Amino acid sequence: MFKFGLSTLLMTSSIIMPMVVNAEILTKRQLLTLPTDDFTKVEKFEHYPGGTEGKFTRIKKQALSQPSKSLGVGGGMDFALGKSMFKKLWAPAPAATQASNGLGPLFNARSCLSCHLKHGRGHVPEVGFPNEDANSMLIRLSIKPQNKQQQSILATGKQNTIADPIYGGQLQDIGASGFKPEGRISVSWAYHNELLADGTIVELRKPEFKINELNYGNLHNDIMTSARIATQMVGMGLVESINSADILRLADPDDLNGDGISGKPNMVWNKSGGALALGRFGWKAGQPNLRQQVAAAFSGDVGINTSLFPNPSGDCTHNQQACLEAPNGNTERMGGFELSDELLDLTSFFNANLAVPNRKNAAQEIILLGKKLFYQTGCISCHQPKFVTGKKSIYKNLHNELIWPYSDFLLHDMGEGLSDNRPEGKASGNEWRTPPLWALGASKYMGKNWQLLHDGRARNVEEAILWHDGEASKVKQQYKTLSSMQRNALKNFVESL
Repeated sequence: MFKFGLSTLLMTSSIIMPMVVNAEILTKRQLLTLPTDDFTKVEKFEHYPGGTEGKFTRIKKQALSQPSKSLGVGGGMDFALGKSMFKKLWAPAPAATQASNGLGPLFNARSCLSCHLKHGRGHVPEVGFPNEDANSMLIRLSIKPQNKQQQSILATGKQNTIADPIYGGQLQDIGASGFKPEGRISVSWAYHNELLADGTIVELRKPEFKINELNYGNLHNDIMTSARIATQMVGMGLVESINSADILRLADPDDLNGDGISGKPNMVWNKSGGALALGRFGWKAGQPNLRQQVAAAFSGDVGINTSLFPNPSGDCTHNQQACLEAPNGNTERMGGFELSDELLDLTSFFNANLAVPNRKNAAQEIILLGKKLFYQTGCISCHQPKFVTGKKSIYKNLHNELIWPYSDFLLHDMGEGLSDNRPEGKASGNEWRTPPLWALGASKYMGKNWQLLHDGRARNVEEAILWHDGEASKVKQQYKTLSSMQRNALKNFVESL
């Protein structure tokens, strides 16, 4: 049974029945997740975007740091242990304590929390730093395949990209004692104005990143770069608990229904399963599950190895010999790695059980109007409102939950303006995973810089909408025709999620 009761949900939910959908062949779960057409009142259980596991909490700096409700004593202890690993400040080997041993020696941050500030989103460093570390932002690096072997490994899906032969898969801008950082990042901004139908002018900005002070040689001639700010973390276990079939059912890569929206999955390599799986995590859906996402971040960002990413030197390459020869933190007590499988599992459990805050103002008239406009302008073509999590997953407390992430977790062409011109797996340079919108408003209070989109260019919801293009161009044009009052209502709705 669903935790809210499936029969109760079906009786109390007003749903749209599209002409192309045959209700008789839909499962009860699929019926439950069809979007509403009644915007006069809040939907049943809409106040609970993270299902029964969320909490009503004051929108403050700890709003995204709350555990799932039903962890129990054992689960609460695991959550606390995983949190301690997430907060841990690692030290270069040989460290005084083996429990914190193995940082870098080239890295982006000393802890997970350094990037995911209060478990919220990251931000672009101040203009023209480059003396400030880009702690909650990094630059991904890759090159075009140079030979048939590299072409083959991309074709099999065992790798999403081909790393730069010297600098690896991302630029590390910090070095341990005795090691120079790979380089430094500086940013400048290009501005232009967007004119709305009522004469309103909105200033948009686009970052221009430069990599300075390269200490290990030149980047490859075919280098491709992509700036990424850290994503917020709530609800990740719920995302993993969605049945793959429910996400794949929304895909329409050839736009067979002719609506201009052609979402497609990014099928990526599951290291534990040894096969391709649906990508769910990361800006381009480059990781298939939360455990692999966490392990990849430990390796690339902190330089801590695990059984999934066993290189003890993190992202260092064979052209950085001193880095490879530096002492590492592999120990017997950690199973021969710097982070044992047990501690990786605890950190993943913590990530999985950061609860989505419940909504307090979903029933307000202005919010309901904004919801109506959000649906009618077509935003839900990509920002799928609802899912029901599966009957089975590794997180038993997250089964059978009605959730409201407002994402289809598929790749969409967002146009040239947002393109990083860097493929990742099946994702082209123009394509990005639809980010979930839940807790977007709460993340506004996590730090001084509230920035949206993959590279932090948008300073508010309106700017983010106006950067949409490609498959979303019709939706953006509809938004531009709205009155000021309607636009404010739509933005208030998005920030209420």
